[in-house]
Amino acid sequence: MDNQLKFELLILILTLVIARVLFLIHKITTGHSKYATGRRQKSCKSIICIGSGGHTTEMLKLIETLDFIKYSPRYYIIASNDVTSARKVEDLEHIKRKYIRKEPDYRIYRIPRSRDVKQSYITSTFTTLYSILYSIPLVLQTMPDLILCNGPGTCIPICGLAFLLKIIYIADTRVVFIESFCRTKTFSLTGRILMYFADNFLVQWPSLKRKLRRSEYIGQLM
Repeated sequence: MDNQLKFELLILILTLVIARVLFLIHKITTGHSKYATGRRQKSCKSIICIGSGGHTTEMLKLIETLDFIKYSPRYYIIASNDVTSARKVEDLEHIKRKYIRKEPDYRIYRIPRSRDVKQSYITSTFTTLYSILYSIPLVLQTMPDLILCNGPGTCIPICGLAFLLKIIYIADTRVVFIESFCRTKTFSLTGRILMYFADNFLVQWPSLKRKLRRSEYIGQLM
């Protein structure tokens, strides 16, 4: 294969990839990916990204109403330096176990935090890259059907990798993002990023619903 043919083949591949990315982003941002294509016949492998503090409380409040038999196995993603949230997850799983009367099918994974509170955008570029590299085997191992997240930077690498797998037709993971309760008028940095990649974008305040037409207003979780 001569150099000219290699170059043309490379251009063709890049064009197809760019077209695929633009198609998926258009599908997501216009709301055409927010509805399931069919009824699920088996349990949904779910990644649940747990933040810290209020983020943890909101997410646990949201998932406590889920049918843990249908959403199983559950993979909780927690920042490596977050001890409190892991304990709260285990408490919830223990409570749910009494109702479903079945051995809980879940696992907690710890990954490096991609961005700490008040961390500069420049340094967060490197920590995010490290978090992405750390998360690659995790996503490939779990191959989730669903990702639930509500704001912590920890979810960005996970959602980004899921989107990459969708681009290359390896997986079709649905990403559901819930904007934090404390965001009443403006979107968080995570929200501004995931509005292009999350299939379902949920908000807790009407003012945010007016700012993003395809978002879904669910009321206040807190």
